[in-house]
Amino acid sequence: MSELLAERIRARAVEYPESTAIISGRERVGYREFWSRVARTAAGLAGMNRVAVLPTSDVESLVVVTGAAYAGVSVVLLHRHLLPDQLSRVLELAKPGAVVASARQHRRVRKLGFDGVIGTESVLAAAGSVRGAEPGSELLVGITSGTTGEPKLFVRNQLSWATTLDRSDATFDIGNGDLVSAPGVLDHTHFLYGALHALTRGATVDLRPVMESLNDGATHLYSVPTIAWDVVRSGTAPIPTVREVLSSAARWPRPGREALQEVLPNASLVHFYGASELSFVSFDRGLGDADEHSAGRLFDGVEVDIRDGLVFVRSDMLFDGYLTEHGVTGGPVDGWMSVGDKGTLHGDRLHLFGRASETLIRAGLNVEPAAIEAALTALPGIAEAACIALPDPRMGQTPAVAIVLAADNPPTLPEIWRHLRTTLPTPSIPTHLLTLPTLPRTPRGKLDHQALTTTFTTHRPAGQPTDVGAEPSR
Repeated sequence: MSELLAERIRARAVEYPESTAIISGRERVGYREFWSRVARTAAGLAGMNRVAVLPTSDVESLVVVTGAAYAGVSVVLLHRHLLPDQLSRVLELAKPGAVVASARQHRRVRKLGFDGVIGTESVLAAAGSVRGAEPGSELLVGITSGTTGEPKLFVRNQLSWATTLDRSDATFDIGNGDLVSAPGVLDHTHFLYGALHALTRGATVDLRPVMESLNDGATHLYSVPTIAWDVVRSGTAPIPTVREVLSSAARWPRPGREALQEVLPNASLVHFYGASELSFVSFDRGLGDADEHSAGRLFDGVEVDIRDGLVFVRSDMLFDGYLTEHGVTGGPVDGWMSVGDKGTLHGDRLHLFGRASETLIRAGLNVEPAAIEAALTALPGIAEAACIALPDPRMGQTPAVAIVLAADNPPTLPEIWRHLRTTLPTPSIPTHLLTLPTLPRTPRGKLDHQALTTTFTTHRPAGQPTDVGAEPSR
């Protein structure tokens, strides 16, 4: 059976006690010190069922998450883009024994409407031992969409996470002496996972902004296409130390990979497809296939079945289900799960053709067009609204909105932008707002998405684009 997450890190602390475990903008800690803090935090958490954590790019966040994993306490991974009513719903469903955030994040937690006690690592720390986690116990309760709509809470257990770590061990070349840059905020599971996996390998995790880490000799970079573009546009000279770039989120276009390869000439560029519910599914290396729909080859141990055009996945890395008021439901059926992606399979090569739903992915975050349209039509004076996804070389996709104004008392553009910024979380704010006399329709009366996309390319949008990145706010 695969060794569990915290036990792997504990073993590295014994093996490399003097090695640097984590570098952040404020501190640098070795493995001995890190594990000592983890053990004290685990003792303080022991006996809880769940603990809600709002992580940021700091050592404390990794101490608390690892301590919870060691104690067998599930981490409810909060997200900075939650709205107050969403946070309330998450806490109602998960019923954590504590809500934890570093002192610098307390103001953000209060703005989200939480008025209870906010714990910290220092408050949680206690003496004593812990029993440790069981393979089938809950490890993580994450939020599939931290942007709009009703939060969906997915549940991963200790063993499924451990088998995902096994795939990373087999696929990625990370070990003691390596410097692994994880420059995104740790409430993004891609960066949290990357940091934790690096710790299971005895490497040094670098939580600083990407260029600081690259200029200090990073050997690996956990990235999303947004960050890759920022590296390219930094104007830096070629950096030879990076051996691997590990990217996820929206498809990484070939021009972006080519540009990054010039800056990181010795790096193997790895992009993988997966989902919160599925974990790893497929990956590719290098510049990617010329076919824009290619998602690479399947990870070892992953099976894919195409049913009515939808991708169904079976592996030992799948989630347990969604946490609801009725318990954990909606998990894999007979071992198979789909998140609604359309695709085809050729041998072990997967091709994807978008979501069956209209969800768009902006810098790795799900954005629901229907919620944006609802926010606009709730404003008096807006008769109709239609939101579509526009391709973006940095963000992957961004939401663009066309509206039809009512004849009487239509709102001004500044009023519309103010309304959006007060009713939608930041990732859901449209990058473009276009006023039309009518929305384009098909002969059957449905919105003509293709015609609307063409309209956006031929009209100058009103208002200023809003740029939402995956880099940490510091």
